Amino acid sequence: MDGHMDGTIQDDDPFARLGPVFAGRRALLLEDDPALADHVAERLTAAGFEAVDRFEAGEAALEAAGRAPYDILILDRLTAGMDGLEMLKRLRAGGGTSSDAPALMLTALGGERQKVEGLLGGADDYLAKPVGDEELLARIAAQLRRAARRARPAGTELVNGPFRLSPGARTLRLDLGGGESRLIDLSPLEFAIVAELMGARGQPVTKTMLWDRCWVEWRFLPDNFVNVIDARISALRRRLKEQAPELGEDLHPLIVSARSQSLIFRDLSAG
Repeated sequence: MDGHMDGTIQDDDPFARLGPVFAGRRALLLEDDPALADHVAERLTAAGFEAVDRFEAGEAALEAAGRAPYDILILDRLTAGMDGLEMLKRLRAGGGTSSDAPALMLTALGGERQKVEGLLGGADDYLAKPVGDEELLARIAAQLRRAARRARPAGTELVNGPFRLSPGARTLRLDLGGGESRLIDLSPLEFAIVAELMGARGQPVTKTMLWDRCWVEWRFLPDNFVNVIDARISALRRRLKEQAPELGEDLHPLIVSARSQSLIFRDLSAG
């Protein structure tokens, strides 16, 4: 993977590599705005989804989710009749083929109270409209990854080339060969960032996703959050380079930028 000195990917679009993640997947989309439903369905299909089943009313969506297997549910909260939140609550409570499928709320109700309501109501993620394609695809990929991780034993280490990240012990180690390793010294916030990026396994994580999952003490998204993240990432890149010089200049920075608002921890597994 080629990169500039500032950590920006040159030749490889990581979003194009989401194709295998989405291949064969089926999505349920509850959205009564035809133009937006068209756009979301087209983007998911172009990204690799096998099928996107669209519904305008929660009653029909609930019936379909109860009898058909879906990999992801994308739900609006403002639909005629039963809305997406009520549909999700009934699906989670009543069982059915897709009752455990990850659910992403995509809605104009973007206030803090509404977001909390959605998450407490069974949603796995919550996005306020309008949202860019980059953000939507990255968050869907993240939910599919998390669903896959639920099937693994708790505390499983993440391995990326010479790095071994232990979520339980909250440690990151660099394998030096010959049975020797070095502990990488990271602050709690830095470890959370590295864990989120390494857990994506070479797939993009948007900066808003990173803020939501690592700056957990914040209850809102400040106007300058991108500057805060950029400053922290810049310092983290330097820290990793200082503590892992054996990797060589070609692999640093380990955290690279993708498109405008996404970040990736380099995939070193093939190296």
